[in-house]
Amino acid sequence: MGTLPEGEPVWGVTSLDNHLYLLRGNKSSEQIEVYDIDSCRLLRCFTVRGLAYDIVVCGHNRCAYVSDASQNSVHRLALTTGAAIAHWPVYEQPYCLSVSTRYSVLVTCRRVGKIKEFSAGGKLLCEVVLPQDVCTLQRAVQLSSGELILCHGDTGDPLHRVCLVGYDGRVVKSFGGSKGSGGQQMNAPAHMALDRNEFIFVTDVKNNRVLLLSPTLTYLRDVASRKQLQWCPYRLSVDVKRRRLYVAVNEYKDGKFTVGRVTVVSM
Repeated sequence: MGTLPEGEPVWGVTSLDNHLYLLRGNKSSEQIEVYDIDSCRLLRCFTVRGLAYDIVVCGHNRCAYVSDASQNSVHRLALTTGAAIAHWPVYEQPYCLSVSTRYSVLVTCRRVGKIKEFSAGGKLLCEVVLPQDVCTLQRAVQLSSGELILCHGDTGDPLHRVCLVGYDGRVVKSFGGSKGSGGQQMNAPAHMALDRNEFIFVTDVKNNRVLLLSPTLTYLRDVASRKQLQWCPYRLSVDVKRRRLYVAVNEYKDGKFTVGRVTVVSM
């Protein structure tokens, strides 16, 4: 296990090839930091306008997508230069992002319980409306079957779960329930990622751990504990090639994240 340098809180982490991309909060410029994935050397920084909530990269289209909560939009950036290629409206406040199996962009709109799918150029392809008990929607990822895995729940919500959902929005199966610290419970699952076999890694923010679920949503084990992470795990990314998990952890003080870093966990 290792760490990258501390700095402003980390709102997003993602990797591609030999590069690791960090999205920093509380900054007006150079929010995106690009590191060499093995040496952890800072290579360059990008700036994106607006209040950025998440970042994801697409190797197929060689670009990065960033959600902008201040303009209710998504930015598409060139990986080589960070220059804007496209910018499109979501018409709801966007939150977390993922790239689908057909290289489109899945955008979660957590306040209204929707998942919107856009083409790489910003055309709305599909909109999934979720049941009312899916409160504070966080991230959604598409499986090879075409179904979706999502996590939801935050302070004050009755349910804190990871769910298997069809494209009709129906919850097929779920893990979790009322918030708690037991092995079958979570407290604010904020982010998740899949490996190539579709095992699911989940950040359990207020329990300060990352847990591993099977493709059938069975709890297997904690892959990173409170003692290992120290701070709140907020975002994560799976590096299948290197068998690593990059976990963005932020220190929580006085009701807000104050400083962040990325912890590297061997899988």
